[in-house]
Amino acid sequence: MNRHWTIVSLAIALGAAAYMAGSFRRPSRATSETTTPASIDLRSADAGAPSRTRASSLAEVLEMAVAARESMSENLNDYTARFVKQEVDTTGVLGGMTEIELKVQTRLRDQADSAPMRVYLNFTAPESVRGREVIWAADMHEGLLVVHEAGLLGMLTLSLDPTGMLAMRGQRYPIYEIGLVRLVEKLIERGQKDLDNPDIEVTITSDYLLEEVPAELIQVRRTKPPPSNSVDEDNFSLAEIVIDPQRQLILSYRSFGWPASEGTPPPLQESYTYHDIQTNVGLSEKDFDPKNPAYRFP
Repeated sequence: MNRHWTIVSLAIALGAAAYMAGSFRRPSRATSETTTPASIDLRSADAGAPSRTRASSLAEVLEMAVAARESMSENLNDYTARFVKQEVDTTGVLGGMTEIELKVQTRLRDQADSAPMRVYLNFTAPESVRGREVIWAADMHEGLLVVHEAGLLGMLTLSLDPTGMLAMRGQRYPIYEIGLVRLVEKLIERGQKDLDNPDIEVTITSDYLLEEVPAELIQVRRTKPPPSNSVDEDNFSLAEIVIDPQRQLILSYRSFGWPASEGTPPPLQESYTYHDIQTNVGLSEKDFDPKNPAYRFP
């Protein structure tokens, strides 16, 4: 009997290790043939009208990102969303697309912007992970991930170090990097590094829709790669940012690497999109408690 439970626990641990990987299929190496994620539907708000694209600068984009961060600090205590992600992990493997129902209490819900962040994930796609649930809170559960798998593997709850080998298997970032706040903060950090780079071209297209949300599309292109001896983990050829100017929220971020050869499309590196965002819905500790009767934790 003890041996049986040891085997079951190990199986759950291995499954939970991919808590954000999205699929148990063997992923492929990221190549220039990688297709653009279909989850992002960008089109002109005025069908048939010419797109309103203008040249911009990284300085302007940084101003927009800083303004969005300031707006979040004043207005974003918590939110729910449908989160769609696809990314290359630290070994260079592009995972499958994953869809998650997301609840977040932000760090911005106190005057010092230092409240403990809390996250609840409910995986809805692909089918192989539908029903997986993950909870992480900086001030609860000893800072560990609380995970249970879908299906037959869901009979036990597992606690994992969020930066440990199992939790990071197949991941680009740990779970506390997820969310709208860290997304805009990382954009500011990346933009500041490239601010004086002469090989950057920026355009902004207005009157775009992310599904039915009026938005603006920012495209940042590097005209040539950095020197071969430089160390740049954000070595993209193209980055695409979709911002909701009314709510001052970054709805989507995608970055692409460098094409393997001239004339081939750039390979996807990471894609994160937030749909159906509802802000300040009044989340509480109960939303990050595995004992919540609305959840399926055993």
